[in-house]
Amino acid sequence: MITADCHLHTSFSTDSDAPMEAMLASAVRKGLSTVCFTEHLDYDYPPENGEEVFLLDLPAYCEKLLELRERFRGKIEVLFGVELGMMPYLGARCEEVVRAWPFDFVIASSHLVDGRDPYYPDFFEGVSEEEAYASYFRTIPANVRAFSSFHTYAHLDYVVRYGPHRNERYSYEKYREAIEPALRILIENGKALEVNTGGYRSGLGQPNPHLDVLRAYRELGGELITIGSDAHAPEGVALEFDRLSELLPALGFTHYAVFKGGKPELRPF
Repeated sequence: MITADCHLHTSFSTDSDAPMEAMLASAVRKGLSTVCFTEHLDYDYPPENGEEVFLLDLPAYCEKLLELRERFRGKIEVLFGVELGMMPYLGARCEEVVRAWPFDFVIASSHLVDGRDPYYPDFFEGVSEEEAYASYFRTIPANVRAFSSFHTYAHLDYVVRYGPHRNERYSYEKYREAIEPALRILIENGKALEVNTGGYRSGLGQPNPHLDVLRAYRELGGELITIGSDAHAPEGVALEFDRLSELLPALGFTHYAVFKGGKPELRPF
């Protein structure tokens, strides 16, 4: 049984209106022992309706988390994390914020390609789905190299959640030239790869990344994985964790990591 959900968003993230209390109550009901909140911080995300988005009020977030950590003490362990949206030139800014705050867990992820997010349909306008996917994957190795103070790389094939055909025409082999170098960099630098069940929520029938990417990571020598639902609402907490408890051991993974104070605690399946 997987007992820790280490990728959760609340109303401190632009794309969620869920109270932190409600997310914790859901996690307790579902029998989790540990959660880590990982609110979005995406520097230079394009403004929406003239307003900055995906910035994070870190003092307010930290204050609320510490308050609820005490309120829920004895019911569930509450960890302090952040999800940093990466672009190569943001490495120094991301290093600075990680040095300034006592995060237990830092997620790096890729949301933007040339200032555009695949979440929006215009990312796919004027190009084939294959080229849109390739343009996303080409950014990943540079993003992985840009910043050293993260612990896991999240939803590595995020782009396929939103393509016209989702993952129907997607395979690891088709984009291996870009994905494999990123996997090798993670392994060489002792970084984890996240298994994100948001792929199920998006109708992929798979986590992000695809099982073939996870298989390739394991075959290349990767052992360190983290697990998160990427939930933005209480009902999404621990989504499809039972399914992962069977899939991941079948791929050769024996444990998953929960980061506390930046150090991995390994938990067996």
